[in-house]
Amino acid sequence: MKYVNFEKVKDGKYLKNYEITYLNKAGNEKKYEFVSRKELKGIEDIGKSSSGISIVAFCEGKLLLLREFRMSVNRTIFNLCAGMIEEGETIEECIRRELYEETGLSVKRIRDILPASYAAVGISDVKTCIAFVDTEGEISDHSSENEMIQARFYTKEEVARLLRSEEFSSRSQIISYFFIKGLTD
Repeated sequence: MKYVNFEKVKDGKYLKNYEITYLNKAGNEKKYEFVSRKELKGIEDIGKSSSGISIVAFCEGKLLLLREFRMSVNRTIFNLCAGMIEEGETIEECIRRELYEETGLSVKRIRDILPASYAAVGISDVKTCIAFVDTEGEISDHSSENEMIQARFYTKEEVARLLRSEEFSSRSQIISYFFIKGLTD
């Protein structure tokens, strides 16, 4: 694939739409649309920085899952606690803030933070880190008026049942599967 052209086609409040043109392996022009949360000046900026975090949170052997309404799919799904890194904020600060905002919980210990990975590689250059944390405190709602989130800790048995009957985001589904198999301990 040979790069030919790059241009912004729409500037939304949260997402920016871009179109990139390549010559495919047959030598024909291929235009591809994608979105980014970042302002990209050129092809060299694509996927350059992390936008947010996903938090895999535990307490007393249970996994935190959020039931939340997601406008993009017009339904309530199971998801991980997640959010965007604010200007000037460290990843650790973002983890603590997002966990508190969405659940009222505090970080007891950060177990690990994985390097940023692509969240939706087919349509976006958005990269997020995955953090594994132990939590403390009581669940309470501190989310904005635009979010509908129900946070709860689940046992392995409960998560196993949910995986067969409910809809999940892909990351929360993978984490939940590993959790019930004992691979997150």
